[in-house]
Amino acid sequence: MTAVGRVRGLPRLRLRWKIAALAAATACLVAVAVGLLVHVWTAHEIRGRAERDAFNGVYAAMDTYRRTGALPSGAELDPPELPYALRNPADGDRHVSYGGSLPGSMDPTVWGAQRTGGPGSPVLAVHVAITTEFHELYRLDATMAVASLIALAVTTPLAVYGAGLLGRRLGRVSETAGRIAAGDLDARTGPTRGRDEVADIAATVDLMADTLSRRLRDERRFTADVAHELRTPVGGLLAAADLLPDGETEDLLRARVRDLRGLVEDLLEISRLDAGAERPVRARVPLAEVVAEAVARTGFDAEVTESEGSAAAAVETDPRRLERIVGNLVVNAHRHGRAPVSVTVDAGARTVVVRDHGPGFPPDLLRGGPRRFHTGAAERGSGHGLGLTIALGQAGVLGAELRLANAPDGGAVATLRLPV
Repeated sequence: MTAVGRVRGLPRLRLRWKIAALAAATACLVAVAVGLLVHVWTAHEIRGRAERDAFNGVYAAMDTYRRTGALPSGAELDPPELPYALRNPADGDRHVSYGGSLPGSMDPTVWGAQRTGGPGSPVLAVHVAITTEFHELYRLDATMAVASLIALAVTTPLAVYGAGLLGRRLGRVSETAGRIAAGDLDARTGPTRGRDEVADIAATVDLMADTLSRRLRDERRFTADVAHELRTPVGGLLAAADLLPDGETEDLLRARVRDLRGLVEDLLEISRLDAGAERPVRARVPLAEVVAEAVARTGFDAEVTESEGSAAAAVETDPRRLERIVGNLVVNAHRHGRAPVSVTVDAGARTVVVRDHGPGFPPDLLRGGPRRFHTGAAERGSGHGLGLTIALGQAGVLGAELRLANAPDGGAVATLRLPV
């Protein structure tokens, strides 16, 4: 597998935990809001009842006091604890006030007061303790808090479970999309339960894969058909060129026909690689010897360096495909890079490294991999841009890994690592 275009996964928070956290946070907010609403409303009701009791208590106490001259139980004249707001009530009017706790007591109270006569007359006051009601309110708060915790403990696992179902469905879609991106055009999500957005996404991914697969099949079929159709006339041109008298024109024509035949052969090879029709024929061969022979067949100068012990070390691979890969890398280094070109063989690590001292691989090639009939900038050399594509395809047939990179001090570096 090539390192070009590889997507590395990053640590992330899974969707199911995000949804569970959102559900738990929502439940907590709802519980707090409901608890505050109930607390405020209940406290308001308690104080309202206490104020009515105090108001009615003052009326009853005042009636008894005026008829009998005696104070009923719970009534006082000018008590020192009376809230300041009730110390000077208007003549004949009854008033109530929330006065806090009595001295020596923690009981919240509500006071009612009315002046017994004209200005300067004593103030008759009655207080109503609401301790019991507030204790009930606190018990209600505690009960709601416990109920909220229980509800949270129940809803969170349910949210995790529901989010897990959604996450698994999305995971299937993501896995299918990843397989398609990796080149498996037969990958499909298949029928998805439900009629929601996830099902729509799955259907869209499958439709995209069908369309992409159909277009690629059409492209591969077109490439193969063109290559097959060109093979016969190119062979005829080459035979006709052999009949021409020797001279500069004949040499030029023969070179162009040979280039055209090489292009046709490359197209046929790519069509076979695309169709998955290539199968390796493995044999145990000396790695350094096969690489040296492949370099020699290119006709270009390249320094072949062998690590210690590599000369006699053998590997099991398809020697024809290995030669094809190494030859294409060396030719690419000379056409698009600059001399000197070096080839390093390490049989122990099962690697072959081809390096030139040119401008290096273009950034778009390192990001997205080589593209057919794309050779980068014009100043980078000639060629039809199929060499690296074929090298990557043949490496895939061998199960090898071909990494493309640039050296820190300049130059392109291609590393072929054969499988064990």
